[in-house]
Amino acid sequence: MKKIALALALGISVFFAACETSDINPNDKNSVSLHFEHLVGTEAFMLNTKTFTNASGEDFTISTFNYFVSNIILKKSDGTELKFADKYFLVKESLAESKVITLTDVPAGDYTSVSFMVGVDSAKSVSDVAQRTGVLDPASYGTDNMYWSWNSGYIFFKMEGKSTKSTNAAKDYKFHIGGFGGMSAKTVNNLRTVTLSMADLAKVRKNIAPEVHLTVDARKVFKTSLKIAESNTIMSPTLGVAVANNYKDMFAVEHVHNDEM
Repeated sequence: MKKIALALALGISVFFAACETSDINPNDKNSVSLHFEHLVGTEAFMLNTKTFTNASGEDFTISTFNYFVSNIILKKSDGTELKFADKYFLVKESLAESKVITLTDVPAGDYTSVSFMVGVDSAKSVSDVAQRTGVLDPASYGTDNMYWSWNSGYIFFKMEGKSTKSTNAAKDYKFHIGGFGGMSAKTVNNLRTVTLSMADLAKVRKNIAPEVHLTVDARKVFKTSLKIAESNTIMSPTLGVAVANNYKDMFAVEHVHNDEM
């Protein structure tokens, strides 16, 4: 009887697995959206309104929190990858709609991970300015500049705010991190690639457009004892290496919604 029950259970599991796989029509497509939620630890933040504490016990507020996301790749359960070439996004805490990135024409399938680059890759950074439109247009930023005209490069990550531990008169801090490896000579490369597994698969179907919710923990920018008291202004690529190594670990997949449309 035990053998019969075991065989029956195995048969049922195989049946349901087969049914789940058979509902994937390779000709179907839908979208996958990435939703970025900015936190400090487990606390949501609004710009300028709350004081937090970093890994060194220093108080800080946040007035600006921006970063570029590019070179997104979705990986299927069969190991194949879907690459979104020449797609660049600027995520800003101050602009709610920028915190949702929608990827279109995604073939039906079960997706197990998402990866992306924080920054703007070297090929695009050195391309003709006519090819750098939208969020990459250096003239489009106004006061919220994400481009160094003096250094001919994009600021991949920008975080600014106030801290009583800052040693300057304004009691502020500024982290502007860039550096793609150099235009005519080799320099520091602060491009960072983030790869995140999805415990809950993103199941793209004709009637399912998955929402992948990611948390972004700003406190991790300070995780290797980066101290505002010692470095309240970081703008050179060389000094920015430690910050880049920290912020690549800010990201995590919180959950995935696979709701039918």
